[in-house]
Amino acid sequence: MAAQIIMVASGKGGTGKSTVSVLLGSRLAAAGKKVLLIELDSGLRSVDIIAGAAGRTVYDISDVLCGRCDWRKAIVESPVYKGLSLISAPYERGNVQPQQLAKLTRKMAKHYDFILVDTAAGLGAPFAAAMVVSQMALLVLTPDPVALRDGHIAADVLYEGGFTNVRLVVNRVGPSTFDKGAVADLDECIDTVAVQLIGVIPESAALLKSTAAGEALPENTLAWRAFDNLARRILGQQVPLAVR
Repeated sequence: MAAQIIMVASGKGGTGKSTVSVLLGSRLAAAGKKVLLIELDSGLRSVDIIAGAAGRTVYDISDVLCGRCDWRKAIVESPVYKGLSLISAPYERGNVQPQQLAKLTRKMAKHYDFILVDTAAGLGAPFAAAMVVSQMALLVLTPDPVALRDGHIAADVLYEGGFTNVRLVVNRVGPSTFDKGAVADLDECIDTVAVQLIGVIPESAALLKSTAAGEALPENTLAWRAFDNLARRILGQQVPLAVR
């Protein structure tokens, strides 16, 4: 077993990157894959809450990278998404070194099918470290001009760094998203960022409620189907985007 390592990034904060990381990981795990999610967003930790594991973490990724504990001790299993394992970011800011993360993921890779690396927003040290260890990058953006412009900048950095497998996930797309005039349609999102689209996640009250409460996203929702289809696309299946 050699894990496929996927970094989940964004040009700016607030695009729902961590939510996408958790829900994508949950659907890959439901497909029978062993999945580990590593959170690098130090000081802005959230995946433990989204995955229903708040209060269960003893060690974090900073403890592992600094050698204070073995990586296995930092792993927490999501109680709401079977098969999804987590290593959370620290509550306080820490420094992620690419060499440390590369050494760690080499050890982990033989134990998992997928390792998802939830980077911090922007192009700082977590983004750079994730670039070193990942084979694929997902850019999670909302359909607004600022997010798309910053996503284009992030995409350029990835391409300049030798990435060829970069995909776009447009998050929070509602029935009237493109009626406001700021962004015309999904085609404009794709053209602005210059990245191939792999998933569209709808605006969803059920998704907001489940992530805030640390509960499983109900299977009878459009958002659940969108995440399921995103996972299937990553697994190489040809399925719809599930935007309607």
